[in-house]
Amino acid sequence: MRDDDQDFEQLDSFQDFLQELGDVKPIKSDDKVHLQQTQQAIEKQMRRDALLAQKPKESPLTFEGVKPVKPDDFLEFKQAGIQDGVYKNLRQGKYPIEQKISLAGLSLRDSSITLYQKINAAHERGARTLLIQHGKGEQSQPFPALKKSYVNHWLVQFNNVIAFHTAQPMHGGLGATYVLLKKHPNQKMINREKQAKR
Repeated sequence: MRDDDQDFEQLDSFQDFLQELGDVKPIKSDDKVHLQQTQQAIEKQMRRDALLAQKPKESPLTFEGVKPVKPDDFLEFKQAGIQDGVYKNLRQGKYPIEQKISLAGLSLRDSSITLYQKINAAHERGARTLLIQHGKGEQSQPFPALKKSYVNHWLVQFNNVIAFHTAQPMHGGLGATYVLLKKHPNQKMINREKQAKR
């Protein structure tokens, strides 16, 4: 094949290519700006979605029917069947505290979410004794001991909370509460394995 024939063939191919393109137009500069804005909007939405995924989910703990307690009141509760000796040890702070949950500086909504998530997570890990730091709330509004009252109201809503009592002075006194969780089914199995190794 001669060079002239190759040139004509390439020219025909190029013209076929142009015909295929038809009404395709090059991107104008203002289209590029629009494309960048669209990309930025997508990235912004992705960041927003990621933040929402990290945001704690709502808590099923209720806010209705709370009975206000006073800043100097003792909080106390035990489910039926809890042995007196076990409850006495909890009251006296004799059990090792496996986790502290501080509600300082949190709104009531965030306090309920934190309490719900952390108590359930502690139970899943097999923890038994927690310390909730809620403060006395002497100056809280709309009534004194607001957060303390809600903690008292919320703790009885947990199936896995079997007892609680105001802490000893060394652990925060009237501004903190010991919580005793029921044994997790996995914890019973772990305890059996520990005893079998002895």
